[in-house]
Amino acid sequence: MLRKTIRDLLEGGKTRIILNLGDINYIDSSGIGELVSGFTAVRSREGELKLLNLTRKVKDLLQITKLFTVFEVYTDEGEAVRSFK
Repeated sequence: MLRKTIRDLLEGGKTRIILNLGDINYIDSSGIGELVSGFTAVRSREGELKLLNLTRKVKDLLQITKLFTVFEVYTDEGEAVRSFK
């Protein structure tokens, strides 16, 4: 579903994407792969994909996998939106 959503947004010309992960408590290796794939797809269109409201478990997982340094992460939606300007 994540892959399809990101691809649909890109096909619709949307290249500034914020993923709100506030309700996600667990991401497996496939989910991590989809995040990276989505990030790569967005970047290839000169866009930006940012993450919002990471739960503690997801934040820890991104830190362990060193992906926390790849993604821009926000706790405030307004701040995430403003970061695109």
